[in-house]
Amino acid sequence: MSQDYRYFASARRRCYALLFEHRTRSGRRMETFWIVISLLSVLFLFIESSATDLFPTIPDILYRFGTIEVAFTVLFTVEYVLRVISSPRKVHYPLSFFGFIDLCTILPMYILWLIPSLSVSPDLVVLVRLLRVLRVLRVLKLLRYMSDAGILWRSLMRARRKLGIFFGFVAIILCLFGGLMFAVEGGKDGFTSLGASVYWAVVTLTTVGYGDITPHTALGRMLASVLILLGYSIIAVPTGILTAYMSQELEKGRAARSCQICLHSGHEIDAKFCAHCGTVLEADTSQPIEK
Repeated sequence: MSQDYRYFASARRRCYALLFEHRTRSGRRMETFWIVISLLSVLFLFIESSATDLFPTIPDILYRFGTIEVAFTVLFTVEYVLRVISSPRKVHYPLSFFGFIDLCTILPMYILWLIPSLSVSPDLVVLVRLLRVLRVLRVLKLLRYMSDAGILWRSLMRARRKLGIFFGFVAIILCLFGGLMFAVEGGKDGFTSLGASVYWAVVTLTTVGYGDITPHTALGRMLASVLILLGYSIIAVPTGILTAYMSQELEKGRAARSCQICLHSGHEIDAKFCAHCGTVLEADTSQPIEK
């Protein structure tokens, strides 16, 4: 019994090294394999959406793409199960960001298998489309293998309070101008409700300007002009906040990398040699994002 347990523990450690650690040669090969599989699955998904137009001479083209999708689903299911089994904390991975993404990318196929009536119900067409489109989330799996994405992720987490305050302020402005435009335009020319007026305020503040709803009164145009200028003024605020935190993360990364011989610090994260004495630097072993 103990020998079986040791064999299971050893296999579990090897599985963890392949799926979660990418510093070894085998880990990098496995990383490359899952990157290719994720890219191919997303590529086939986009081709499948217009397969009948691209391959009009092949009558069973959708069946063939369905078979390919089954193969991708099986692969990602095996990956998900192995990640859950090999994870040191069983509950931590399924509840993590990437655990949720991995689960969402395999669930649609199983839901359609377990409830085949969904595919033929005309009242649930939107739900079926949503389940199929969820497979596009596989592209987010690539973030797991982008080490530099950890800098952006940590910057977002550190700046989330300031960004939340900023977007709350923007929401107040949108509601205010939407209400003013609804009152000024008198419910005409597309401003038929507060919701439609706030929608106009959103596309105006963000300088998109679809033109499907436009003010026709002089006061309404004055308010629109103010909102457009205000949009140009505040559109750079979240960029500045995020840039400041990203600069801090980059500086922390440089400070953490120091030469073991001359103790010189301040190296770039991807530097291989010391800029002061030329000694080979140790590899950066920090985990950029939770995998």
